[in-house]
Amino acid sequence: MRKIKYIAVHCTATPQTTSIDSIKNYWKTNLGWKMPGYHFIIKPDGEVVKLLSVDEVSNGVKGFNSETINISYIGGVDAKNQPIDNRTPAQKATLLKLLKEFRAKFPNAIIQGHRDFPNVKKACPSFDAKNEYKNV
Repeated sequence: MRKIKYIAVHCTATPQTTSIDSIKNYWKTNLGWKMPGYHFIIKPDGEVVKLLSVDEVSNGVKGFNSETINISYIGGVDAKNQPIDNRTPAQKATLLKLLKEFRAKFPNAIIQGHRDFPNVKKACPSFDAKNEYKNV
């Protein structure tokens, strides 16, 4: 088991209608990644899709991946590709449930958004995850 220091919350920065297969294809084809960007993706209906075991390293936050669990919801941008918190109630409920489960397993892990890591110049996850989940 690797040492987990962070639980990072992400958005896919895509429309909520985007398929997980197309996201995975983007990582492989456009970014050249061998591993997924996240351990879990949450679909608009709240379904969690596990992309990778938490024992493995994903490509969620450059420089922090070896010590981070990366969880994303599909969405995070509006029709003009501008950041927006458009999580569905089901996504919010599932995300909170996952974070509580990981908090129980890794009580010292810091829960924060991708944007809260050093040198990150993006709005991801399009809401203040650090504040929203500070009491989880």
